[in-house]
Amino acid sequence: MRDTVLVTGASGGIGRAIALAFGERGCSVALHYNSNREPALETAKLIAGRGGSAEAFQADLTAEAQVERLFAECERSFGPVTVLVNNAGISWQGLFTDMTLSDWRRVMDVNLTSMFLCCRRALGPMIRSKSGCIINISSMWGQQGAACEAAYSASKAGIIGLSQALAMEEGPSGIRVNCIAPGVIDTPMNSRLSEEDMDALKEDTPLMRIGAPEDVAHAALFLWENGFVTGQTIGVNGGFMI
Repeated sequence: MRDTVLVTGASGGIGRAIALAFGERGCSVALHYNSNREPALETAKLIAGRGGSAEAFQADLTAEAQVERLFAECERSFGPVTVLVNNAGISWQGLFTDMTLSDWRRVMDVNLTSMFLCCRRALGPMIRSKSGCIINISSMWGQQGAACEAAYSASKAGIIGLSQALAMEEGPSGIRVNCIAPGVIDTPMNSRLSEEDMDALKEDTPLMRIGAPEDVAHAALFLWENGFVTGQTIGVNGGFMI
C-alpha cells in the first residue's frame, strides 16, 4: 500500500523538492498551498507526468477549520495521511524592538501554530493504525538564534521542542516524529539577500556552497525510510553549524 504524503507549503523551494522526491518514490502526494496556486498545480502535474499521483489543496493553516477541510479533502482523494511534512513557514527580519505584536503573532501562527494544528489532525488516524511519520522543517536558526530574526528563531526552536515532545508521546503508538534544520538554502525566502551576502554565507560554509532544496528533500526521504529514527533534528547546513 502506497503512503499518502501531505507536504505543506509545497508551492516552491524546499516544499516542492520534497513533494517531487516522494512522488518519485511512488507515494500519493498532497501538495498544500495557501495563495500560490499555480506552482502547486504545476508540481502536481509534473509528478503525474512521471507516473505518480498528486493533487494540490488550498488552506490557511492558521485556521483550524481550514486545516480540518484540508485533511478531509486529502483523505477523500488518497486515504489517511501516513506521512506529514510540515514545511510551510514565513520569515520576518528586523530589530526586535521594531517588531509589533501583530508581526510576532503572525510568525508564530504560520510557523508554529500551523504545525500544532496539522500534527493534531494527522495523529488521530496514525494512532489508530499504529504507524505514521511526521517530519517538521525547522532551521539552523532554531538551534542557534539569529540577530534580527528573533521571532523566526523562536518559532523554529519551538518546532524542535514540539517534535521531541511528540516523539516521546507518540512513539508507543509506532509514530515517528523528526526535524530537519536547513542552513542557507537557495530558495525564494533567501532571494532578498544580495549576491554579496550569499557569497559571504558561502565562504562561512565548510562545504563552500549554498544548499539546494534537493539536499533537504534527501534528508526527508531518509527520515521516512529509517524506521528506527525518531526525536532527532538533522542539520542540513553544509557544516555552517557544527
